Amino acid sequence: MINLDPLWLTAKLALFTTIILLVVSIPLCYWLCYSRFKLKAVIEALISLPLVLPPSVLGFYLLIAFSPENAFGKFLSDYFDVRLVFTFEGLILASVLYSLPFMVNPILSGLKNLPPALQEASFTLGKSRLTTITKILLPNIRASLFTGIIMTFAHTLGEFGVVLMVGGSIPEETKVVSIAIYEEVESMNYDNANIYAGILFAFSFSILLAVHLIHNKSRKTSLY
Repeated sequence: MINLDPLWLTAKLALFTTIILLVVSIPLCYWLCYSRFKLKAVIEALISLPLVLPPSVLGFYLLIAFSPENAFGKFLSDYFDVRLVFTFEGLILASVLYSLPFMVNPILSGLKNLPPALQEASFTLGKSRLTTITKILLPNIRASLFTGIIMTFAHTLGEFGVVLMVGGSIPEETKVVSIAIYEEVESMNYDNANIYAGILFAFSFSILLAVHLIHNKSRKTSLY
């Protein structure tokens, strides 16, 4: 019988990461879409960096940054009594940074595909920026929002390199499913590894299937 704690911890990590990224990404994407900031391309490249950067590299730099021996980690430890290395809070922050492009890119793409006249018409009618975003723009990119939420959640479920570097493998604290699979294989417990892997496989496939079904439905709706 497998231990269910890694499954629960993985789901909790994915949920917190997705909620935080959704809250952060909406204003960030709006700014990226409509701002004329000259260095915007640099910021977009930094956001997309986790897509091409090996997870172990990002995890290594985060481990160094979070360490109480270095400036950022020492600042958090001394002034806020917060420790990020080998803690669940550190895992959340690392996952937020690592999964950032999976939430930002779909939402940003959705905003860029909207006709500029939509926002201009809203402002002309006297609507505030907040009302324009929440009542006009976001309802028109529902499919992009849904894709960002699902892809972020699914991506967080399968994280390994960053999680291992920042969180290690502390039972009930940082040991998520991907780490549990790795340790079961190392211990030659292939049956347990197969169960963990099968659950992740089935869940990930279901999520991707839902994304494609919703996109197909949205595409058909837009044709009529």
